[in-house]
This record gives sequence, C-alpha cells and structure tokens, in this order.
Amino acid sequence: MHENGTPAAEDAKSRLNISEIFATSLYIGIQLASLLVFVTGVTTTAVVLCLSFFFLRMFAITGGYHRYFSHRSFKTSRVFQFALAFLGTSAVQKGPLWWASTHRLHHRHSDTPEDPHTPRRSLYYAHQGWIFDERWDETSADRVKDLAKYPELVWLDRWHFVAPLSLALFCFLVGGFTGLVWGFVLSTTLTWHATYTINSLTHRWGSVRFDSGDDSRNNVWLALLTMGEGWHNNHHYYQSSCRQGFYWWEIDVTYYILRGLAALGLVWDLKEPPARVYEVARARKAEGLTRSGDRVESSVPSFGTTR
Repeated sequence: MHENGTPAAEDAKSRLNISEIFATSLYIGIQLASLLVFVTGVTTTAVVLCLSFFFLRMFAITGGYHRYFSHRSFKTSRVFQFALAFLGTSAVQKGPLWWASTHRLHHRHSDTPEDPHTPRRSLYYAHQGWIFDERWDETSADRVKDLAKYPELVWLDRWHFVAPLSLALFCFLVGGFTGLVWGFVLSTTLTWHATYTINSLTHRWGSVRFDSGDDSRNNVWLALLTMGEGWHNNHHYYQSSCRQGFYWWEIDVTYYILRGLAALGLVWDLKEPPARVYEVARARKAEGLTRSGDRVESSVPSFGTTR
C-alpha cells in the first residue's frame, strides 16, 4: 500500500491504462496523419521511400515475423535472425515474441472463440478491432520458448519502438517533412492494412483447396498485395512450409526472396510442402471438393495434417 492507501496493483493498472490510451492515440494518429500527403504534395523521393519501405517491411512481416519467427519454416544465423526481427519491429506491429505468440494462438484456435482475430466475431474486429482488446496484449512465454532463449530478441521485443523511430528519422533526413509523411506515415498505414487483410478477408473470400478445419481461403489478389500471404488456405493446411503458393502459378514473392537469400547463404533448410500435400489436393479436385465462394462454415478444427 502507498501512503494514500492505493494498492500498488492499482497504480500498475493505471499506468497500463495510460499506456493503452497512448498506444491507441498513436495508432489512430498515424493513420490520420497519412492525409497530410494532400498537403505536402508528392516528390520522386517521397514515392520511392513510400514504396521501398512498404515492400521491405511487408517482407519483414511475411518472411520474418510470420514464416520464420511464428512457424520456423527455415533456418538462419543468429545475426540474420536479429536483422529480421529488427526490420520487423520497424513495421510498428510490436515485437517478434508478441507477434509470434499471438499468431501461434491464432493457429491453435483458428476461427473459434479463442482465436484473437476471427471474422466470425465481425469483419472489423478481425481486421483491426482485436488490436484494442486487452485480452491479446500480453506475450505468452510458453508459446515462444524457442525465441525467448535469445536475450537480444527479448530486448528487442521490449524496445520495439526503436526501429520505427529510427526509420522515421531516416525518412525525414532524406526527404524532409514530405519524406516523413510518405516514407514513414503513409507506408506504415498501408503496411498495417495490407497485413490485416490476411486476418480478415482471407477468412471470408476466396477458394478452398484443402479442408483445414477453419475458414481460411486462397485469394490471388491478396497474395499479390501481401507478397504471397493470400494463399491462406494452403498455409493453414500445411503451416510449416516457407512456400505458401504451392504451385508455380501461385505467385509468392516472399518465397522467391527467401530462395534468393538461400542462394546467398543467409538462410537455409527451407521447408517445402511434401508430396502427400499435393496428393491430397489432386484427390480433392478429382472428387470435386475444391470450391470457391463467400465463406466456409467449418466444423471443429482438426490440425492433424498441419504443423
């Protein structure tokens, strides 16, 4: 108890509420600040900064946070692991341990009440409403024991705002206020919502190749937008693959970049879908079970074919 009789726990809760209010205000503020592009005008430098940091940070999320930290679908060195994590934090989606912990929870309970961002609650909730739900604020150490053994990742998870501030400063130094708005503010907003479409839209619209036990779907347009993440039904069926576009015509830019990094020796042991996955796909197609539509109403999730 403090001198005024207020328990320490109440103080901690008060600090947490202030932190949440600040984070929410910052999140909304960045998106509203994107409208400043109509005030600053546009320059070649600004556009280059915007597009470069959109695609670079999108890869950091898809190839780093998602395929590496969440699913360990390839291997890399400790140095490059930290580089992926640092670049991932620049996308302003918290730290690698929190991201992986939350994403693993999503797969464990996909499209059930325990799923952090199922659109079965609502499309808005799945897209961004869940971010404001305090139930998903904490990082579960039990779900990321493989990552928490690295002190540099734990540090980066705590100080995840270092990279975004550094990036914002870089954009300002290169392009002035216009560069800051386009290169950091707008590209951050675009990266956020491109990422969120996988949580929301790929659980509503697209085609179903596999019975993954949830509402996941393949969506070519979202695959193009998110560098391959739109092949979501593929991914939910066989989650450990670093390749999510299982066939040559399913464009997966993240996978192509990872193959390039593997050629340079920066990553290795890239996991691919095994032959049995393609056998299942052929069998389902032959039986007419592959389909498209608005939404799949699935039964209780079965994860026997995944991991």
